[in-house]
Amino acid sequence: MRTKSINMLLLNFVNGEHRVQILHAGQALAAEGWQDDVEIEIGPDGRIATLGPQRRAPDARVDLALPAPANLHSHAFQRAMAGLTEARGPDPSDTFWTWRRLMYRFLDRLTPDDVEAIAALAFMEMAEAGFGAVAEFHYLHHAPGGTPYACLAEMCERIVAAAARTGLGLTLLPVLYRHGGCDRRPLDGGQRRFGNDPDGFARLVEGAEAALAAAGRPDDRIGIAPHSLRAVDPAALAEAAALRPGAPVHMHLAEQVAEVAEVEAHLGARPVTWLLDNAPIDGRWCLIHCTQTTPAETARLARSGAVAGLCPITESSLGDGIFDATGLQAADGTFGVGTDSNIHIALLDELRTLDYSQRLRDRSRAALATADRSTGRVLFETAAAAGARAAGRAAGVLAPGHVADILGIATGNPWVAGRRGDTVLDCLIFTGHGPRAITDLWSAGRHIVREGRHIDRTRITATYMATIARLGEGI
Repeated sequence: MRTKSINMLLLNFVNGEHRVQILHAGQALAAEGWQDDVEIEIGPDGRIATLGPQRRAPDARVDLALPAPANLHSHAFQRAMAGLTEARGPDPSDTFWTWRRLMYRFLDRLTPDDVEAIAALAFMEMAEAGFGAVAEFHYLHHAPGGTPYACLAEMCERIVAAAARTGLGLTLLPVLYRHGGCDRRPLDGGQRRFGNDPDGFARLVEGAEAALAAAGRPDDRIGIAPHSLRAVDPAALAEAAALRPGAPVHMHLAEQVAEVAEVEAHLGARPVTWLLDNAPIDGRWCLIHCTQTTPAETARLARSGAVAGLCPITESSLGDGIFDATGLQAADGTFGVGTDSNIHIALLDELRTLDYSQRLRDRSRAALATADRSTGRVLFETAAAAGARAAGRAAGVLAPGHVADILGIATGNPWVAGRRGDTVLDCLIFTGHGPRAITDLWSAGRHIVREGRHIDRTRITATYMATIARLGEGI
């Protein structure tokens, strides 16, 4: 009976069908702040219809309701690499660049079926971790060797299928990747699976849009992702950004010291400075990493209105460096968080890692707290609002008219211990036990996590395990 019920729910999620749902929350972090005994009505369109005092029998109850942030940066296929790159190779020093070579060797083995299975597991884990949607920075387009599939958007279709299977909201960001470096050298090895010229990229975006339309989920979005200043020349960057006016534009920027040196040598300026001087950067842009920025660049980034897309766990894993979040905050800038390499998919851990990096660098405490909001609340509210903007998604806050991306938390446990208000968020983020308190998640009204588990966890996990068994462990 339970399996039949779950299968019917999944069919509804894939077809974008909803019904009115009533959710009761003992506490809720609403647009106006903390509220007690709240009723949230989710309309059949997947948006919050009303939010106010409890007055009707609920379909579901949670101790605490929070806006579920969007994961603003993911490479889903890298989830299958988690834990496989921690041994020292032949190089005297292991860096981002040695990791990247291993990644290229790994991806050369992936088929479309593999990518769909891996992405479904990653998206399921994102939902269980508290993310309400994902912005998938998708650059694996072609077959090994660079031969396009019969359907140019085959791999985009597989990402859409994985999101539909899990019910997680999707902003699909097809990536333009033109060159192997600023010197415009040809793509080599694994990079050949990424490459498109501008005309091919335009067709790829059209195919991705068609896949999203076929899935029939009105909350899904298309965006554009010029990979980086190393991989996209200035003319192609401008052309790509203009493809879909108003859509989100995401780009890797200033992640590595060697990258900064290469861009400066070829373009005459550091990456952040060059981009701000030469592109119309505004609120639809999300600039990923920016770990190698000067204080002046951080202030300019804040003034541009762009979102700083931070991935603290991956940035720690790859030894990228520490983004200046306190400097961005002081300049009234904004940041969201993503899971990037998906080595460890954990919303609350991303937020804690971000804050602890600021404390370690500056030898301070409560680095991002303000006079009226605790550290946990600043981290959570900022990530929720910025993640929604980066995803082009009308979410990030619990308020009527917004997409119902809602995170349900249990507070009657030793990790939260019944605490209230900002202290709840501090307990969730900083005790390290917060993920164990996650009970429910709605993505655009799709109730896909219940009692801490995704409703299709068993089948998604089995498919993933079969994929990994076929791939084996060697890279």
